[in-house]
Order: sequence, then structure tokens, then C-alpha cells
Amino acid sequence: MSDWIPDFIEQGGYLAIALLMAVENIFPPIPSELIMGLSGVSVGEGRFSAPLLVLVGSLGSLAGNYFWFMIGRRWDEEDVRNFVRKHGRWLTLDVKSVNRIDEIFDNHGEWVVFFARCVPNIRTLISVPAGLFGMSHKRFILATLAGASVWNSALVFAGYQLQQNVDEIEKYVGPVSLGVIVIAIVIYIWRVIFWRPKEEEQD
Repeated sequence: MSDWIPDFIEQGGYLAIALLMAVENIFPPIPSELIMGLSGVSVGEGRFSAPLLVLVGSLGSLAGNYFWFMIGRRWDEEDVRNFVRKHGRWLTLDVKSVNRIDEIFDNHGEWVVFFARCVPNIRTLISVPAGLFGMSHKRFILATLAGASVWNSALVFAGYQLQQNVDEIEKYVGPVSLGVIVIAIVIYIWRVIFWRPKEEEQD
């Protein structure tokens, strides 16, 4: 699936990287690890500037994540709470948990988004609750750019260091991402089996 990515990057340059990173955050099966890692290899070959590469990659990440942020913005919080009351078991959520998440985003949303940008498989999903729970556009944009810049810098550096062994990027990053997915599935199944909703506080 990813064989075409190096050719696309070579032909399209920085614009191709920004586009790929935007699409990666809307359609996650295109891996940012490979996009930015291979671009880092090109830095070692003198074809790209590392700072500019991180900048365009992070702007692309922002564009893709902003799409999901705006999707979240279109939802109504009370509709979500009503949905959780009916189907909370399959989300392993109760209304008290939803209220707690809302409070966390109100008080610490920028840090949640920042750190989530460096977690495979979570960095895109976090954009929806950020929009849903009313995180401001400014806070979301700044946190996303900061977190994406850290993540992309690490990938570019890894690619630069592994420029003689391009396959190593997928060799090491791929199993880590797969491991995160497997652990998440196991935790989800465990939570569904043993989950019990907490009583809602009455006003």
C-alpha cells in the first residue's frame, strides 16, 4: 500500500508532504511514521530542509486534525450525554465520565491535545472530543501545531539517522503501532465485560 509514497514525495516535494500529512490525519491507514520518516531520509540526502520539512508536515497535520475538530464542533453535548445514557456500555462511558472529560478539556485541553499528538492511533481521535467539548480554536490550533511539531521532528530525525536503512523505519515503528492497537482492544473488551455505570448526581 505504501510503495507509492516515496515516489509521490519525490515528485511533489514539500506540497506532497503537507498533503499526505493532512490525508493521514483524516484517513489514518496512511502512516505519518512512513511519510515523515522517508522525508527525513531525504534530509540526509540533501533534498529537503529539516526545519521546513517539520513545518509543512505539521501544517498538514493541523489541516487534517482541524477537519475532525470541526466535526466534533457540530455535535451537541447534551445529545452525547443522552446517547451515553442509552449505549454507554459499548463506549464504556457513563454521564459522570463524560462530565469529567468535559471538565478536563475546559481546564487542561491544550495539554491533552499536545501529548495525544505523540501517541499513535490516538493523535487523530483526540480532535473529535476537543471540538465536542468546546475547546477554543486558538487553543486547539496552538496545541496541535506544538504536538505535531514534536512528533514530526522525532520522525524526521529517525529517518535522517536511518537513511541507509529505510526499511528499519517500518520495522520498528510498525510493531509499536500494532502493539498499541492490540493493547487498546484488550483493554476495551475487559472494560465492556466488567464496566458498571456510576450513578448520576441529581441537581
